[in-house]
Formats: sequence, structure tokens, C-alpha cells
Amino acid sequence: MSEFGRDFRFVGRDRELKLLLAAVRSAPAVVVVEGDAGMGKSRLVREASAILKSDGWRVVTGFCHPLREPLPYGPVVDALRKTGPWLPAEDLPPTAGALAPLLPDLADLLPPAPSTPDDPGTARHQLIQAVRSVLTSLGRVVVVVEDVHWVDDATRELLLLLARDLPGQLALVLTCRAEDLSAGTSPLGAAYRPAPGSVIRLAPLSETDVAELAGAVLGTRATPELCAVLHRRSEGLPLVAEEDLMTFLDQERQDAGALEHAEVPQGLRAAVTERLVALSPAGVAVVDAAAVLAVPASEALLAEIAGLDPDDGAQGVIDALNAAVLREIGTGRYGFRHVLAQQVAYRHIPGPRRIRLHRRAVEVFNTQDPVPLVQVAHHTLAAGDQETWLVRVEQAADQAVALGDTGTAATLLRQILNRQDIDDGRRSRAALGLARIANSGVDYAATASVLTAVLADHRLTDEVRGEIRLGLGLIMLNLAGDPAGFRELERAVDELSTLPHKAARAMIALALNEYDGAAAHAWEWLSRAEQAVRDSTDEAVRTAVQVTRLMLMARAGDPAVWPLVEQLPRRDTAESVLRQICYALYNLSETALQLGHDRRARALMLETQDMGARTENVPLECLTRVRLLRTDWLAGRWAGLDEQYDVLCQAYPDVRQAELDRALYQGHLALAQGEHAQALEQFAAAGDGRETSEADVSMSIAAGLTAVRLAQNDPQAAWATAEPAMTMLRRLGSWARTTGLVPVAVEAALADGHREEAERFVADVAKGVRDRDAPAAAAELDLARGLLARDSSPATAAEHFAAAHHRWRDIGRPYHAAQAAEHLAHALARSHPEAAVSHLTEAARVFTDLGASADAARCRRRLHELHAGAPRRGRRGYGDELSPREQQVAELLSRGATNPDIAQTLFLSERTVEKHVARVLAKLGTTRNALLGRR
Repeated sequence: MSEFGRDFRFVGRDRELKLLLAAVRSAPAVVVVEGDAGMGKSRLVREASAILKSDGWRVVTGFCHPLREPLPYGPVVDALRKTGPWLPAEDLPPTAGALAPLLPDLADLLPPAPSTPDDPGTARHQLIQAVRSVLTSLGRVVVVVEDVHWVDDATRELLLLLARDLPGQLALVLTCRAEDLSAGTSPLGAAYRPAPGSVIRLAPLSETDVAELAGAVLGTRATPELCAVLHRRSEGLPLVAEEDLMTFLDQERQDAGALEHAEVPQGLRAAVTERLVALSPAGVAVVDAAAVLAVPASEALLAEIAGLDPDDGAQGVIDALNAAVLREIGTGRYGFRHVLAQQVAYRHIPGPRRIRLHRRAVEVFNTQDPVPLVQVAHHTLAAGDQETWLVRVEQAADQAVALGDTGTAATLLRQILNRQDIDDGRRSRAALGLARIANSGVDYAATASVLTAVLADHRLTDEVRGEIRLGLGLIMLNLAGDPAGFRELERAVDELSTLPHKAARAMIALALNEYDGAAAHAWEWLSRAEQAVRDSTDEAVRTAVQVTRLMLMARAGDPAVWPLVEQLPRRDTAESVLRQICYALYNLSETALQLGHDRRARALMLETQDMGARTENVPLECLTRVRLLRTDWLAGRWAGLDEQYDVLCQAYPDVRQAELDRALYQGHLALAQGEHAQALEQFAAAGDGRETSEADVSMSIAAGLTAVRLAQNDPQAAWATAEPAMTMLRRLGSWARTTGLVPVAVEAALADGHREEAERFVADVAKGVRDRDAPAAAAELDLARGLLARDSSPATAAEHFAAAHHRWRDIGRPYHAAQAAEHLAHALARSHPEAAVSHLTEAARVFTDLGASADAARCRRRLHELHAGAPRRGRRGYGDELSPREQQVAELLSRGATNPDIAQTLFLSERTVEKHVARVLAKLGTTRNALLGRR
């Protein structure tokens, strides 16, 4: 079928069809079909769908529209409405029940709907899980979403999450217009990285393709001259070529000259206009109504807008279909196949009639229940009534928020705020509404830009300005990780002086700010927040202030905090209060881990996980799972961690903390295995080139990078990384909480000749942790003191290393304990070689059990130097088999290690490594790249 309903051969897309079919058949898969308007994207998808259906695939389609009433995930929900016949009679998971309110026709086939959570973010995740559950139950299924360039924020997020964690037999096919996307971006936003080969871009048809198309329609009349004219006029756009062919068939004089010199405008405009002129009066009225509505509509609605009785309306629709101006979309809905045709038809309507039709649409929609407020607002504005449009678009935004569709709400509110000629009150209301939902939206960058522009308006009252600024500051911190958000919060506090309960929200965030020396003012901000809520009846905000005090006590290493934590209510209180406590337990668990109270931290995390499930706090459940994996890493439970991180990151692609923790873990693992290039790559990925509002993250990354540079015997680079991080730690004063920085920073300073700086730093650390309940910081201090004394007083160094070893064992971190044992062995090597051998043997065993191959090899080499190994009577020959050393080299090669990496890991010269690598590749009969691919 053509773009307008006539029979046309499918030409010029064989390669793209094969690519699309191959991608879908390799499900799970995401395929984006991209092309300009009229390029044949939907035709390609229809051809592929017909073939896939014959192969047993289930295909459902949803459409994005420029005007869409609020409905969470509307295009996907439209597609899911068609899945009823395929839903299993039983065994659907309970999570699928969240879709029941959106799919009333299928409610009997779905599990009972769970209670709707108050938090929009939690509700959003609940629905996303429901969609995944239903799609998983369908088996081999293709979900087509057309015109994704019009997608709303909420649906984009859902598609992004599906794309990141596809059910095993799902293929997601998206069509979009390239010209409506920002340069270099994906239709799913900047957060999505398409897999290689997953984007099928449609190019214009060649002259040969157009000739084949014309030959199928015209036979021998498709002369080379005519085909050349068709290609020149269409510029290879299938839609225009097909419409020119229909026009040519209707002309009395049928030759190339007639088409070339036709008096009508060229291309699509000419073709559509000619079809319109030939319509019956009823057909014209229906097409005019369809052009004004701009979205597919029923026969009854088209007739009502057009002012026709039912019989004339039906005949008008039939005439428009026969003339290939409209086509049936779905069942019983009619519209233009493409926006280009709609635009031509819309411009063809005389101005006065166009305005009357928009007014008629407003009248008709106002009688519906519920009123489609988005469309009412659109038609009101198109009719020239801006004042009423503002009223309606505000109502539409409120409706969208009530339905949980914050993406549509944000779009509508931005429409208001982007207009300069609105009154101050309405502008303030829109900005406040946008600020209040900003944390639930996806397109936070657009929202932040609009709110920033609004704040420049001097006509705003301080209260309104402060609340807008509060919302802006929080999204800058929570969604963008931008520490500049703290400056906005400081200004918001002053502007919200008459609204202390709102100002307290800003004060809480500022009290917890440790960036750029702000930690020195933490207790001052907390005191102000406590004063602000002293007379407040809002229990949630009062609880938030209370738990902020506990957070600051924990950060300071105050042992009095833990009994107070136990006294926090866990049940039988308002849900809003429980949510505050849930977040508090999560944050306290992180601080406990930094302090070295690992067992307490794990207990708090498990409690947070349980409470998060009870309060349906899905995002916090994810964050807690991330933290639990970190405790596994520290406790030496490394087996399977890669797979667990992969599963978590796929399940929660929008949670940056999961990716961050995975990168840090993989960086440390690569370092422990001697893969220095990979370690640097992972630590760089953790930083992601962006400044973060969390200072401890910055210091953790710096600690990792410093350790890698030390392992590479590059003290200058190590010190260049460590020094600014040391400055940051001094400025923060967060001595009680560890990030791994202290010992590696001291080692870097000593290695690069900055002993005095190392001594000053250790003195600062000692002063900072004095009388603090911070076992991890004490262990790091012991290790740092041992490093200082290592050369001048080995006995003193051994005492400090032994203390660090015992502390790490008591905390429950075997890798850290093994590192301390290795240092202890070095300090005892001359005076007590037997004890040194014992400690080195222990360290080598722990490193080997954990999988820290480079660390284990280093210990074994030192043991060999201490003559701990049994004497060998001769060297065994291995023939074509790999020797133990060659097996080590092969393992490192399979992980992507370079020759210098292998040399440093195995303590060999690079020349020796070159020989080992050559023998390994020769014995295995392979290449370096092929060996890497076997991993």
C-alpha cells in the first residue's frame, strides 16, 4: 500500500528490510528506523510486520501524536490494549496488576491492581515493572512505536528502561523523523547509546528505484524521461513519487512534459491539493475536520466537527478514503497517513473556516467526559483566544499531574512559561507547578533552563521566587549532580523567610552539603532548620530535620548516634514519616560503612530494603541493593559480583549510583589483577568527566587513580592526582569517614619526594580522628604511620602495620587486611624473616582466594626472594602445553592486558613478556585479538 492507500510496489528497501528482520529475529533487540518525513519508515515496518506475523511473532503498534491527552505511557498503553488474546490465563506476576487501571478492557485478565503510592517516582517505577511483566508473558513479541519524535517524557523514560533491560523475546521497533531530533541525539534521549547496527536510516530512493516503482504502476508508459521527471520532482522521497504517480494517472495528457510543466505546485503539496480539489463537498468537510483535529478521529467525531449529519459524515469519510486523502488507522479511526499531508490540507482551509472549525472542536470536546483538555487548549489557541487557552492549558497540566503523567504536565507548563505576554500570577503558578514536579520528570535540563529564565523576572514575589529556586536547586543536585544547586538553595532560604517549613527543606540539603568547604557550616544550617520547624505541624519535615541531626552525628563519628537510630519508629506512623526514616536509614548505612562499622551498615541496609518494599519505594530499593553489593566487595565476597552489577544496572539504567559503584568496583578489581589500563578506564568512567555534588565520590575516584599510578611506578602522576584530593579532604574535615585516600596519598607523597607534606597530612588525620568512633579511619591512620616509618624505623612501622592488620580483620575486610599483612612482612623482612614469610604467605593466600592475581604474584615473588620456596632440581619441559607462567600470561591477555601491564603484574621485564606472549600465541594457534574475544 502507498502512503495514501493506493497499491504501490515496495521498492528500494530490500537491504533495510533484511536488517530489520534480522535484528528482530535476534531478540532481545531495539531497532530505530530513522528517516525524513515521507521516506517510507512506516511502510518498511509494515512489510516487516507482515513477514514476522507469518513466522508466529506477535506485533502490536502504538502511535505518538503531537496532541496527546494525559495518559502515562500513552503510546505503549495503546499497543498493550491489543494483547488481550495473548495474555496467559494464569501465572502473570502480581506486578502486572498496576496496568489494570490503564487497561480497563483487560482488567479481568490482569492481577489485582496494587495500591497507588503517593510518590510519583515510585508510581512510575511500579507501572514500568508492570509493562515489563506483561511483555515478558507474551513470548515472541514486537512492540512498534511510531513517530517517537513526538514522544512525551514519561513514555521516553519507559522506552529507555525497556531498551536497557529487554525481556528475552521482545523486539522494540521505533520510527522517528531525523529532522525533528537534535543533532547527534537518539529518540530515547542522550542517556541511550544505540548498539552498533541498531539504527536503520532510510535514504532517498535512487532513480532506478523510482523507475521500478513507476514501471509497476504504469507499465510501458513509464518512459525513461518520465521516470527522470518523477525522481527529480520527488528527490527520491517515496511519498512524493507515489503522489506524483497518482496525479499523473488522473491527468488527461499523460507524458513527461505534462508532469514536468504541470501548473500545480511540485511534489506532495501539488498531489494533496489536487486530491482535495476533486473531493465531494462532504469529503471536503470531513478532510477539513481531520486537518484541524490533527490526530486520528472516529467517523462520528469527524462528522460532528464538520457539521454533517451521520449519513453525510459517513459518505464524506468514504469519499476521502477513496480519494486516498485519509486512511483508516487502527479500527474505526481515520487520519492522514503523514503529517505533511495534514499540513497541506490544513493550509488549504480558508482562514475564517479554519477558525470556526477550531471553535467547533472546542465546543464538541467540552461536552465529553472527561474533557480532553490538551486538545481543548490547542484548539482554543489556534482559534486566537489566548486568554482561554491559558486557563485550559493550566487545567490540562493539573489533570496530567493528577493522572501521574508528569511528562505531559511539564511540557504544558513549559508552554506557558515560554510565552512572554502572560500575567505575573499565572506565570508564578506555572513556575511553581513545574518546580514541584521537576524531580519526577525526565527532561530536567529543559525544566532547569525554563526555571532559570523565570527567576530572572523581577516581578515575582520573594515567596514564589524562593519556592521556584528551591525546586531548581534540588533538581540540579538530585538529577544533574551539579553542586551549583547549593548556591540556589542558599538564595532560596532567604527568599522563603516567611515560609519556614519550605525553607527548612533547603536548609536540610545545605546542612548535608560537604562540597567546597561547606561542611564547616553544617551544624549552623541544622540549627536554623530546627528553629524553622519548631512550631510546624508537618511531621514529615520535622522528621526530616530530626534525622539530619543523626546524619551529622554519624558523619562526625559520634558513638551516641547509634542508640538514637534504634529509637526511630519503623512502623505505626504516617507513610510520609516512614519515607523520611527509610531514607535516613539508607544514608546512615552508607556512613556506617565509611566509618568501618560494616556489620552495622549491612544490618541497616537490609532494614532499609525491607522498609522500602513496605512503603513501595522502588528507587530506594535499588540504591540499597547497590550498597549491599559494595559491602560484599569489602567483605571479600567477590564471586559473581560482575554479574550482579550487570543485572542491577540493566534493571535500573536511570540510577547513576549503580553505574558509579560498578565502575569503582571494576576499577579496583582490574587493579588487583594487574590490568592497569582497564583500571584507569573504569575510574575515569566513574568520574564521567563531570563534577559531582558528592565530595566522597570524588575522593574515592582520586584514591583509585592514585593507586593505579603507584602500581605503574609513576609517582609524579600519582602525586598529581592525590594532592588536590588531600586538599579537598582538609577542606571538608571529614576525617572519620574513609574513601581509601589516606594511605595511597601518603605513599604517593613519599614516592614523589614530598615527605614533609606526607607528615603534615598524617598529623592532620591523627588530629581529625582523635576520640572518634571510626575504626576504618584508625586502620588507615595506622597504615599511613607505618608508611612514614617504613624506611627510618622498620620496627615502629611493623607495629603500625600490625595494628592496621588487626583492625581490618576486626572490621571484616580481608583484602585490606591482606594489604596490611604484606606491608608488615616487608617491615619484618630483615629482623624477623620467619614472621615475614608467615605474613606474606597469609597475604598471598587471601589474594589468591579473592582473585587478586597481581597482588598474589607480587607476594609470591617476595617469598621467592626470601627463599621461602623449595629448591628446584631442574626445569620441567611442557612441550605444546602452556607452562604455569604461560597460563598466567594467557589469562592476562584474555583480559586485555598490555605487555607493560603483564610485566608489572608478573614482575618480569617487557622483553621477557614479549617472548612469553609469542610462545602463548604460537602454542594456542591464535592471535592476540582472537584470544581477547574468548573471554
